[in-house]
Amino acid sequence: MDMDFKHNFIGVGAISTVSLSELRWRNLRNKCKAVVVAVSIVFLSPYSLLSQTDPMIISWLQNTTKTGSYYSSGNSTAVSNGILVNCQSVKYSATSVYVSTNGVPAYPTGPFLDGNPSQAQAQNAIYKFPLNPQKNTGTPTATTLGNIGVFINGVALFDFQDGVAWNTATNSWCGGPGNPPCSGAKYWTRDAVVFERKGFDCSKGHPAMGNYHHHQNPSAFKLDKQVVSTICNLYDADGLYVIDSNSHSPLIGYAYDGFPIYGAMGYKNADGTGGIVRMKSSFKLRQISTRTHWADGTDVPDGPAVNTTYPLGTFKEDYEFIAPTSDDYLDAHNGRFCVTPEYPNGTYAYFTTVDSLYNSAFPYVVGTTFYGVKSVQKVSSITETTTEYKASSANNAKISTKLTVSVVPNPAADLVAIQMGGMVNSAVQVKLVDVTGKLISEQWIAAGSTLTYFDLQSLYSGTYWIHLESQGFSESLPLVVQH
Repeated sequence: MDMDFKHNFIGVGAISTVSLSELRWRNLRNKCKAVVVAVSIVFLSPYSLLSQTDPMIISWLQNTTKTGSYYSSGNSTAVSNGILVNCQSVKYSATSVYVSTNGVPAYPTGPFLDGNPSQAQAQNAIYKFPLNPQKNTGTPTATTLGNIGVFINGVALFDFQDGVAWNTATNSWCGGPGNPPCSGAKYWTRDAVVFERKGFDCSKGHPAMGNYHHHQNPSAFKLDKQVVSTICNLYDADGLYVIDSNSHSPLIGYAYDGFPIYGAMGYKNADGTGGIVRMKSSFKLRQISTRTHWADGTDVPDGPAVNTTYPLGTFKEDYEFIAPTSDDYLDAHNGRFCVTPEYPNGTYAYFTTVDSLYNSAFPYVVGTTFYGVKSVQKVSSITETTTEYKASSANNAKISTKLTVSVVPNPAADLVAIQMGGMVNSAVQVKLVDVTGKLISEQWIAAGSTLTYFDLQSLYSGTYWIHLESQGFSESLPLVVQH
């Protein structure tokens, strides 16, 4: 029985409508439960409930005190940039959410070793998001250069491209820094994640004219199972979250059509069953040695032959889309309609895609087109009546994902790292104490970051304890110091 009626649920908007046929519900009780929840909400005040329930409002990381830091090339000590990190305010009306942010993360940025002279700069942006995003029933809207989404720390999301393409008339690059501008159609579009890797910092980000952004999963290179960049060796940082193969990845942002973006892990089945698996891209490299046709067979002006200089994966057009045959493979927009922790009744959601070694996998976050109606915009001011959302302890604890802690190395001699797994939604206090409980040192892991250190050189050998505490989370772990 595949009914196509509409029902109300709290999720994508204050009260949104979604077709049950979009989600392959396998359990009739889940259908009934969704309807029961919707009916109970109708008798309450939806507008007053927004600030307590809607992920679009409560998920942003807010900060009005902590400033960011950056590395300069050749200096492995990060220095303050004096810019407030994460998001500075969240306001909402009955139809929209306004997020004010500088676009600078809590984790250190830089350096950018490809000659990029820019640093992360305050964007002073106000983003307007729809509380009730809509599926695009017409021709999908292509992603473009520049912002196509915003992470929950206010940092911009870019798509796969870097503005450079292959000039088929001159057989050389066009567009981007140092190249002549492109003219006419772009038949072979360069992949930024492949060609700009040298310019990414430890957290896989870089700035464009001061606008710091990620093209890909915002987790540090050093945390991948196969490390493809050595930038973290000297300029250590972390990233927005850490992939945890045992937990559904956190909600990490929203695309410019208003639909949520998750990390790399999700439920195997769209209805929330089947355990946790890696969400997989349905784009595959084509088996070609020359670049004369697109994947759909269209004959186009030739690109460079496939070789060590221009390997497969250099261009977007090196990929073809293979229609998914199971729920853990994503659609052409790099998402699916599914249950998530924040949207138990279902939502369309994008996922960051990585391979089995956690290296970024095309199309990385949002595909080459949006699923929904592109409606998010930057505004210069808010022109309607809004309510300001202030993050509460209860909500921070509620939206915190399952956190794990790694203390490495252990035993340790000179320096020990405390690495959080998952998403840190509110600051974590980290204390180093001796066996009597005496405080030796104290650090903080800021919301939107995952890492801190203790210098152990002045301590005697012996057993110590690491105490961690945050809203909705506490843990104590032993540390052995050996000199």
